Amino acid sequence: MAARSLGRGVGRLLGSLRGLSGQPARPLCRVSAPRRAASGPSGSAPAVAAASQPGSYPALSAQAAREPAAFWGPLARDTLLWDTPYHTVWDCDFSTGKIGWFLGGQLNVSVNCLDQHVRKSPESVALIWERDEPGTEVRITYRELLETTCRLANTLKRHGVCRGDCVAIYMPVSPLAVAAMLACARIGAVHTVIFAGFSAASLAGRINDAKCKVVITFNQGLRGGRVMELKKIVDEAVKHCPTVQRVLVAHRTDNKVHMGDLDIPLEQEMAKEDPVCAPESMGSEDVLFMLYTSGSTGMPKGIVHTQAGYLLYAALTHKLVFDHRPGDIFGCVADIGWITGHSYVVYGPLCNGATSVLFESTPVYPNAGRYWETVERLKINQFYGAPTAVRLLLKYGDAWVKKYDRSSLRTLGSVGEPINCEAWEWLHRVVGDSRCTLVDTWWQTETGGICIAPRPSEEGAEILPGMAMRPFFGIVPVLMDEKGSVVEGSNVSGALCISQAWPGMARTIYGDHQRFVDAYFKAYPGYYFTGDGAHRTEGGYYQITGRMDDVINISGHRLGTAEIEDAIADHPAVPESAVIGYPHDIKGEAAFAFIVVKDSAGDSDVVVQELKSMVATKIAKYAVPDEILVVKRLPKTRSGKVMRRLLRKIITSEAQELGDTTTLEDPSIITEILSAYQKCKDKQAAAK
Repeated sequence: MAARSLGRGVGRLLGSLRGLSGQPARPLCRVSAPRRAASGPSGSAPAVAAASQPGSYPALSAQAAREPAAFWGPLARDTLLWDTPYHTVWDCDFSTGKIGWFLGGQLNVSVNCLDQHVRKSPESVALIWERDEPGTEVRITYRELLETTCRLANTLKRHGVCRGDCVAIYMPVSPLAVAAMLACARIGAVHTVIFAGFSAASLAGRINDAKCKVVITFNQGLRGGRVMELKKIVDEAVKHCPTVQRVLVAHRTDNKVHMGDLDIPLEQEMAKEDPVCAPESMGSEDVLFMLYTSGSTGMPKGIVHTQAGYLLYAALTHKLVFDHRPGDIFGCVADIGWITGHSYVVYGPLCNGATSVLFESTPVYPNAGRYWETVERLKINQFYGAPTAVRLLLKYGDAWVKKYDRSSLRTLGSVGEPINCEAWEWLHRVVGDSRCTLVDTWWQTETGGICIAPRPSEEGAEILPGMAMRPFFGIVPVLMDEKGSVVEGSNVSGALCISQAWPGMARTIYGDHQRFVDAYFKAYPGYYFTGDGAHRTEGGYYQITGRMDDVINISGHRLGTAEIEDAIADHPAVPESAVIGYPHDIKGEAAFAFIVVKDSAGDSDVVVQELKSMVATKIAKYAVPDEILVVKRLPKTRSGKVMRRLLRKIITSEAQELGDTTTLEDPSIITEILSAYQKCKDKQAAAK
């Protein structure tokens, strides 16, 4: 019965494990790193933990930039549990894309995320699974999560998964998905989490690229009151995946699904296994996971992250950027299929012994108060989400927010794209009652963790709306001009590069290191090129202006599309917009704006004219979009990012060559936009 009880709710199986022994298979100890790796005046973990004290942020930032080994060495020694000490803190060369941290060291990531906390406080809550239906949350203790992880790890081993093998995880946000990630880490397998919503073709492409041996999935998924047929999608995908030997199927619902020759009922298999699994001792630079991200070509690339450096960076940024304290409830509403879910739902919080919320639902199910009702019920202290969701909820007004008690909140965070000032102000003033710290964080799948954010900082340091502001320790930003020269001074803009390696950064693109070098180190030799543009203010703060391919050159004036979008967002009738550049016979490039207009806005033609006036007033006449098209929706990925690449192809008559659209939340939106664009062109032609 234990196996079936997991099918109806992970928490019930975990509860059935309570009487079983789950002690670590070996003693836990902290080992000292060699003296030369740990030298340095003030780079210890306590010093960084005190980063909010007056004067400490500038001093620690300077040391991290000047003496990386002295800064990161003691932090790695004191923050992580090691089996074997490292002999070299770092060995990196941007010219060849060579990145290495804590060389010679060995550890196990799952031990750092589970065993050490089980030993200290086994009944502390590791995960709160906020399931799709409000009020049905499940709490998972560190002991329960360790035992489940060990059972799953033993199951993987029994079905042929060995150290270095790759496992695909095609599961929605759930404790079992987290256990699957940690089980791979425990036995030295590599996991690639594939967002549970990708099409069969997209799933197959990623499985084949990673040469996955096993796929772990659910029979079905639940999100926003809707059922997702995950197993059916996997069935279709694995027909084209010759490397897949087993599909482990868990049950999120009680509905039966077809079970073929490759399929194994996961709960039944786990129930047979021992709740203890000896952890594999992994080298610091062994691969921990791969995560696929879309490139400018539309061909997904497998970003590779390794063990110790990634874990250290995720843990430190989680602790310091969000001011996480013991006993806090950390609520990151990202999906585990994206890097935000990896770093700030799973690895960072669990390494720190935190209680992490797993959010299965949507911001508007069953209504627009879902986030805030969850905050009240779970007493969440830190809330981390995407600007897209904030702008969506802003449309529904303040009442849904103010209906619920949000007094537990201390820090609010924004992630995924630059947040416009209106959304920032609403999040700060309405959601945070003007009392919460708001951190607009900039980072990427490739960076592994937050690189620029308002915190940490000196105590009481200012935070400016819509701006990431301050580099994290060890991040040394540089702005570059079109000639590849460093742009000095303040109140300047350029291509955002980073001049020095940091522990959390990606190591390569799986199977194609040359593509890694070309993508990130070729444009500006000696620097990591982020692909983003940035502005450095008079105060020395950094503001992200958007992707460099989202910069328009209008009659010689360089303008970030995010700047135009920010001006448009100030119109009360326009909750969302996307601006792209397109070729213009006279100007070289012109701006084209796609806007969503509220139903209550009235005449959309009037709104369009008002927007043109607003942009001219707020930026300049040359910044006014030549075309403004009203659409019902914008084409977004399932993580909420607008796919501007598709919009650009639509208006440049390349709609037949859209490339990879599998990341779209709803592919039918392309037809909608094409129809709206055609009607606009027909109207213009008739007017001539």
